[in-house]
Amino acid sequence: MADTKQATKQAERKASKLAKEIGAFAKQHGGAEGQLAYMGQAGTRIVLVGEDGDWGDLVAPDHAVARSAAEKAGLTLHESFDGEFAAKVRTGPYEWSRMAGSQIGGPSNG
Repeated sequence: MADTKQATKQAERKASKLAKEIGAFAKQHGGAEGQLAYMGQAGTRIVLVGEDGDWGDLVAPDHAVARSAAEKAGLTLHESFDGEFAAKVRTGPYEWSRMAGSQIGGPSNG
């Protein structure tokens, strides 16, 4: 029972910390929207897209913590990363070179 309470408190603290980080990102970028992406045992990625098109991500230990953090931060969540939501992302030369890798002389993805 004590282990369960301890785990719950740890999850709440982690969600609160992530919510603060989401809030800071949103403040810096004029607002933000997000999407939760399951990463297997590694946890759940919280993908953030700012109103200015900048993007970033955070990793939560599990989906419940990620969803709690998003709710605490008031983050609008999308079910998938496509359509209008994906179109909001602004990418720069670094991202394009990383995506293309050695095909266009950029850094390798390995």
